[in-house]
Amino acid sequence: MNITLENSEDTEALGAALWQALPEKCLLFLYGELGAGKTTLVRGLLRAAGYEGAVKSPTYTLVEEYEVNGRHLFHFDLYRLKDPEELEWMGMDDYLNQNALCCIEWPQMGAGFLPTADLEVRLNYFQQQRTAEINVLAKNRLGDIKLNWKNNNLLL
Repeated sequence: MNITLENSEDTEALGAALWQALPEKCLLFLYGELGAGKTTLVRGLLRAAGYEGAVKSPTYTLVEEYEVNGRHLFHFDLYRLKDPEELEWMGMDDYLNQNALCCIEWPQMGAGFLPTADLEVRLNYFQQQRTAEINVLAKNRLGDIKLNWKNNNLLL
């Protein structure tokens, strides 16, 4: 499914809609070039959860952990990962096995180590046009996720 994003507010709004639609335990891969809006989308997820603090890209820390209203969100940025085996060293399996929403930017850097995501969002921009391509990858989630986007219920 492709969604047009007019501005960064739309990107945050998409994150908020995803927060409402996704199950508590979910693996979300975020693709897009530098500046495409991956962290902005995660900020929208967290704002919808009620988080009011700063949301920054975990480019240097690899992971930022949040607990909001009893739900956990782990935000990963694998851009600087040199080898997927580093994920084992940092305890990635422990994060993924928790009852949490795990959002992973640059998941291709963990290829061969990361499991298949439940959902992927590909943020693209060409000239002034920004889009989000949303794909459900987990067969058990197909037709199970209802996204409320701009007063329309979209079944993913």
